[in-house]
Amino acid sequence: MTDQYSSDNPYGQQPAGHTPQYGAPAPTGPDGEPPLWAPWYGISFGGAVRRFFKKYARFDGRASRSEFWWWYLANTIIGIVLGILYGIGVATSGRSTMTSTTSTSASYQTMITDPSALFIIMAIVIGIWSLAIIVPSIALFWRRLHDANLAGPFWFLGFIPFVGGIILIILAILPSKPEGQRFDQPGRG
Repeated sequence: MTDQYSSDNPYGQQPAGHTPQYGAPAPTGPDGEPPLWAPWYGISFGGAVRRFFKKYARFDGRASRSEFWWWYLANTIIGIVLGILYGIGVATSGRSTMTSTTSTSASYQTMITDPSALFIIMAIVIGIWSLAIIVPSIALFWRRLHDANLAGPFWFLGFIPFVGGIILIILAILPSKPEGQRFDQPGRG
């Protein structure tokens, strides 16, 4: 009976110095960036924002945790700035107060009757921004699920009342798994 393994490799491990496929770095293009179908582990803040818009509506491939969370930090900062400017626009707009009373209660309503230019501009900018990022935000989350080796339609769990958002946060936190390579499509570039 012959020995299946040689004496220098008795347990069938990879030879010394061999890097498994999932441990190897992603291939890089001429500019040093991984191709769009590959996740970019350890991406910088600015790189994540640029890559978000480069992969605008790509639901294939994977997105690393750093790609995902850097973009959501950037989007949160943008949302706070837009919200502050909108609030200033509300504060500088003319308002009137209406009072309605019944025999048991009184209610007061404040309505903007003379909107400021900042209020109108910021309402339009917030609407355009929200529409511009809805598809790529869903695509980014979809790719993040792929990196954790989950199917993209798990994103729809977010529609479950009360717990959907919590489920999505937990799924976004999951570590990358090498099995997620099955979602890569190198042929798409």
